[in-house]
Amino acid sequence: MGVTDRLDRHQPLVLGLFRIVIGLLFTSEGAATLFGVLARDATPAGDWPFWYAGVIELVCGALVLLGVLTRAAAFLSSGAMAFAYFTEHQPDGLFPLQNGGLSPALFCWGFLLLVFSGPGALAVSGLLRQDAPAAPGGRG
Repeated sequence: MGVTDRLDRHQPLVLGLFRIVIGLLFTSEGAATLFGVLARDATPAGDWPFWYAGVIELVCGALVLLGVLTRAAAFLSSGAMAFAYFTEHQPDGLFPLQNGGLSPALFCWGFLLLVFSGPGALAVSGLLRQDAPAAPGGRG
């Protein structure tokens, strides 16, 4: 068994861990924005676009973290981060290191990866599918 085969065998677990970490980080961004925790002041309710971004970060981050509706939550999160990058950061310079947009750029691409790859292992949605009884006719 080659190195590639051994790495491929662990891909679902590593993808699941990636999903959990990116979901936790995104959730913490939303909590900081909405509730003023983690050394950040809370954004006033309804303040466009920051408060709404905080709601997306908190809710979608939690869904991604848990592995529930992962692809939909990741799609919305990726789009929100692309919007944040191009409206708030890109006008200050072309590259993320120039304009302070490294986090939105990384979140955008990380979530886009989850849109196409799915949640991987350790997802609540996968656990629920495994526990579901088989449907009549043998297809479960």
